[in-house]
Amino acid sequence: MGSSATLAPTQSTSQTRPTSRTLVNERRPTKVHVITREPTMARSGRNADPLSAGSDNLKSRPRNVESRATRGDSRAAEQPPPAPWEPAASLLPHTSAPLASRVSITPVASSAPQALQPRPLAELSLNAQEAAMIEDLLFVFMGFEGQYIRFAKGYNPYEERDRLSGPQWRILSGLDPSLLDLTQSMLRMASHYTALETFVDVQSREEFGAVNHALCASIRRYLHEYLVMVVQLETQFLNDKNFTLQQLNVHILPSSHLMAQMYGLALELLKRNALLDDDTDESSDSSDDDFDHIIEQLRDGGDLVPGNMTGKKICKGGVVLGLITKRLESLSGDPSARVLLTTLLRDASRPYMAMLNEWLHHGSINDPHSEFLIKEQKSIRRERLEQDYTDEYWERRYTIRDHDVPPQLEPVKDKVLLAGKYLNVVRECGGVDVSRKMQDVPTSFDDSRFLENVSNAYAHANGSLMQLLLTTHELPARLRSLKHYFFLDPSDYFNYFLELGTSELRKPVKVVNTGKLQSLLDLVLRQPGSIVCLDKFKEDVKVEMNEITLLKSLQRVVNITGIEQGEALQLTYNQPLEGDKNATGFTSLQLDYTVPFPVSLVISRKTIWRYQALFRYLLQLRYLETQLSVTWYTHASGTAWTHRSSNRMLEIWKRRVWTLRARMLVFVQQLLYFCTAEVIEPNWQKLMNTLRDIENNCAGVTTPDGTSTPRASYSKKPHTVDGLMQEHVDFLDTCLKECMLTNSKLLRIHSKLMQTCSIFATYTNWLSRELEKSDPDLTGNTKPGNMTDDQWRQFLVIRGERKQQQATSSKDGGGDTNMDSDKTPEMRMNELFEVIRKWESNFSRHLQILLDALNHYAATETVVLLSLCARLSTANQGTEYAGLRSEEEGHGHGGGS
Repeated sequence: MGSSATLAPTQSTSQTRPTSRTLVNERRPTKVHVITREPTMARSGRNADPLSAGSDNLKSRPRNVESRATRGDSRAAEQPPPAPWEPAASLLPHTSAPLASRVSITPVASSAPQALQPRPLAELSLNAQEAAMIEDLLFVFMGFEGQYIRFAKGYNPYEERDRLSGPQWRILSGLDPSLLDLTQSMLRMASHYTALETFVDVQSREEFGAVNHALCASIRRYLHEYLVMVVQLETQFLNDKNFTLQQLNVHILPSSHLMAQMYGLALELLKRNALLDDDTDESSDSSDDDFDHIIEQLRDGGDLVPGNMTGKKICKGGVVLGLITKRLESLSGDPSARVLLTTLLRDASRPYMAMLNEWLHHGSINDPHSEFLIKEQKSIRRERLEQDYTDEYWERRYTIRDHDVPPQLEPVKDKVLLAGKYLNVVRECGGVDVSRKMQDVPTSFDDSRFLENVSNAYAHANGSLMQLLLTTHELPARLRSLKHYFFLDPSDYFNYFLELGTSELRKPVKVVNTGKLQSLLDLVLRQPGSIVCLDKFKEDVKVEMNEITLLKSLQRVVNITGIEQGEALQLTYNQPLEGDKNATGFTSLQLDYTVPFPVSLVISRKTIWRYQALFRYLLQLRYLETQLSVTWYTHASGTAWTHRSSNRMLEIWKRRVWTLRARMLVFVQQLLYFCTAEVIEPNWQKLMNTLRDIENNCAGVTTPDGTSTPRASYSKKPHTVDGLMQEHVDFLDTCLKECMLTNSKLLRIHSKLMQTCSIFATYTNWLSRELEKSDPDLTGNTKPGNMTDDQWRQFLVIRGERKQQQATSSKDGGGDTNMDSDKTPEMRMNELFEVIRKWESNFSRHLQILLDALNHYAATETVVLLSLCARLSTANQGTEYAGLRSEEEGHGHGGGS
């Protein structure tokens, strides 16, 4: 109110205004030499204004007299003239910001000689003070000091941090209070302009990314409009005699508000970049995210850390867009601020949207500054899929930068990731025309088609890759091929292969000829009359040997993925496993399968390992079944076993051996049937049903414009490539779990049972020899009465060959024939009964422990184990271990095992 009242008389005295302007003009003839930028030219033009010629001589005459008197006094003192003050502009060196100002900073007014200092304000009239303030403000608005408005003493224009914060201004003493308040209120806009000008120069550097560059370009346009406004105000001041400070304030109010909003946004970004504050908690958000970028820079011969951002995380990309969006939401009630921030967000998001559209529609990333929400690790290449047992290519090749996702993309970030990943795979297979330009796509976040564009791109990419996998690369046929070879379905070809390769597979694993086995397998796979001979992928099956036993491999995985209650974690992942010294070709045989890209994404090395584990387990069961079947044949055809001995105890012993062999065979056959018919086959049918459902849903989804026309689907959830990959892994994991290959306790019990059965089958020939020595009817040279002549003759031939072998082994230093001959028939009989008793006890005890464990895990984890428990219980009926035992007994027997 006071300022308005004081200025009112000034507007009515139009005859005195030119005089006051002349007073200011006459004091500023040397300002042209001080400042060499464009505002200086404006001032020189103002000195040549015709209004100066019409100044009041009465007002100017006393000042001229006074100046002459001053010059006369100085001459009288005969002081030496001061050194000339000749500031000159120079060009600053280039930076990575191409549009940054390169003109050197103007010297501060306080460094000017005393002779150039202006007349004190207290000596000027009110009108002259107002004119001086208006003229100074026009220069201050552009970041330059005026005659009476100067930088505060704590401000250093040569320090970038001070310029980014904005200068503080001070007005020389003597200004009328009515003008002081109004002038000080307008100085804030001048501070904001200087700070924003420096902000644009700094944030336009290369390392700040394309989003910051676009934001700076948008702010630069506003600053250009701001300078146009200042020029217009200066023109009005020069041409309008009645132009007052109050009018100047009214004219700049809208621009002052916009500058304040932009300054607030710039201040927040600078604090995030740690350019204003020394301490920040943002520097370690994604330290691992920068590793790949640093490595790429070092490979290209660049610096480890660019510019002055050493050790600091740069705020760029999605974080900048998030800050603008957050600020827009908080200031949505301010119309002018909403329009400003909406424009800034639209302009800043354009390069980000260009990267997003390139990712969504071409499957490639053009992100030199690491600001896109999807991070690409170029060091992970698809050539590593053949040795990738962790799905690293698919899981880590492209990942989301969780801290750099714009709010607009937060709900659909997973869709964005998958859409680009799918399309990237299709592009690498030649299914995407990269040269085709994207048309009619949204270019900013405020486009109404923004979310629709993401959804359409995701549906198109998912459908394209699914069609590529199911039709072009025949994924269902690949899976059926895997079932033929790894699940032995059918097994006729493999039984033939085992028969042909028996001589080679019986050798120790280190001397097995893998090339010979591969040739035999190729021969079998091409044998007419077999299903596998029609398989077009039979060339991808390879034979290899794995010296590490199946038990060790599975226990290694179990120890990595989890620990049992009460057990310590065993870190064996980085420790090499020793091979089994007694391993043969049968126990080490393993198949491998070569899968081309992109089917290798679904049938990865991680899934191939699961197939191999199941194959080795089924092969172990089939080989053990074959051994026990050979034992049965020996018992059914051997003379020593078929002959009815006169020794009743010996007949009882033989029946115990036959019973134990039958129990073992039942155990192995029931276990094999359970794994194939009740575990693998039902889960396989579920997987195939899912594939058929996907094939039906994905028909007709790949169109060039990205639209999709899927068939009607009755599935509860949409099918994606990631969903298909997870379905495949879940199928294999379920098979491994229900086959008892993922539980360490069941593995230990199961391995002891298998070992017992294998030892029993291996020692069949030894039992046959001991039986002959213990049978009194077969030790002499007299034919028993219940044996035919042909049987006796055949038996004598076999006994003679065996004696020759024993004689040869005794000459070589081996054998214990003397000790064996000293044994009495009673001793032999007792030894035979003790051996069979140990085998019976060992097998029955471990089988009952397995049954108890199966009952426990069937009640707590997997219900399907109940059927196996019911089947195996028949193998333990009639023994002392039959029936469920208490928990204490179970632990007691378990400890004894």
